[in-house]
Amino acid sequence: MTERELDPKTVTSLIADATAAPSMHNAQPWRFRFVTGERLLVLRADLSRAMPRSDADNRALHIGCGAALFNLRVAAAHAGLSPRVRLLPDAGDPLALAAVHLPDAGVGPGADDLVRLYPVIGRRHTSRYPFEDKDLPDDVQDTLRAAAAQEGAELLFPGPWHVETVLDLVSDAESRDVLDPAGREDLQRWTRLGPEADVATDGVPEYAFGPRRRDGRAPLRDFAGRRPVADRGTVSFENRPHLALLSTPGDTAADWLRAGQALERVLLEATAAGLAGALTSHPLETRELRTLVRDPVAGRGPVQMVLRLGYGPQGPATPRRPVRDVLDVT
Repeated sequence: MTERELDPKTVTSLIADATAAPSMHNAQPWRFRFVTGERLLVLRADLSRAMPRSDADNRALHIGCGAALFNLRVAAAHAGLSPRVRLLPDAGDPLALAAVHLPDAGVGPGADDLVRLYPVIGRRHTSRYPFEDKDLPDDVQDTLRAAAAQEGAELLFPGPWHVETVLDLVSDAESRDVLDPAGREDLQRWTRLGPEADVATDGVPEYAFGPRRRDGRAPLRDFAGRRPVADRGTVSFENRPHLALLSTPGDTAADWLRAGQALERVLLEATAAGLAGALTSHPLETRELRTLVRDPVAGRGPVQMVLRLGYGPQGPATPRRPVRDVLDVT
C-alpha cells in the first residue's frame, strides 16, 4: 500500500520536539533533511557548531545529536508513527548520523513507553541550582538504569569513594582551564551575556548559569568565568551530590549516538520522577582525565557522560533555533 505524504505541520512539530534535546553548551549541532516522497528524516551533524578545543573528536556532538534522535522517536510515536532508525546509514557520508523512516503506526515494540514520555520533553531543563541532600529512592535508580539499558548503555550510581574521585577530576579540569585560557574559547563562544541573552537562539544565556557556588561539592561548570553577571547570587550547594555515570560498551560514533539516546531517555524518566538534572562533561573533555572517571570496580565501558541528579528546581528553558534554520525539505 502506498503511504500518504506527511504534512509539513507534522514534520515541523517533530523537529521542534527533537531540538528540545540537550547538547554541549547548547550548541545544537544538528540539521535535518526530510525526503518527502520516502517519509524519511535524515539527521546530520552540523560541524559549524563543533568545538575543536573541548570536543576534538566530536564525541559530545554525536551525543547531543543522539539525544535529539531520541526526542524525535518519542515525538513520532506520539504522532501515531512508527519510527524505524538506522544509525550511520551512509558509510561514505560521516555527517549522516541517522536515517529515520516514518511509516504510519502499527504500534511497534516499546511505543507505549515512548508515548508516555512525550509530555516530559517540554519540562526537561538543565538545572544549575542547589539540590536537596536527599537520597534517590532505589526504585527510581532502578528505573533510570533500565532506561539506559533499553538504549544499549549502562547507568552506574558510583559509591561515595568514587564520587569523591569524580569531584576531584572536575576540580582538576577547572584548574586546567584556568592555566590554559585558550581552553575556554569554546565556552566563551557559546555563552550569551547581557542583552544578547534575551535574543539568542543558541548557547547558554546568563539567566541559565545558575548562582555562584559559595560552598558544597556539586560539580558545576561556571559559565561566567571571571565575567560579571548582573544580579547573580551566591548560594550553598549540596555536600553529597548524587552522580550517575553513563557508559557504553565501545567508543565509536555509533556508541556515542546510542549514549545520546540513552542520556535523553534517562533525563526524561528522571524528570517524570520529579528529579532535576544537570550534565557534567568537564572531566570527559581531557583524554587522561576521562579514563579516570570510569569506576575501576564496577565500570564496564568508557564513560560518555556524568549526570548530577537530585530534588530541586528545574532550570529555565534555554533558547532553540527556529525549525526553519535546521530543516531542509526535498
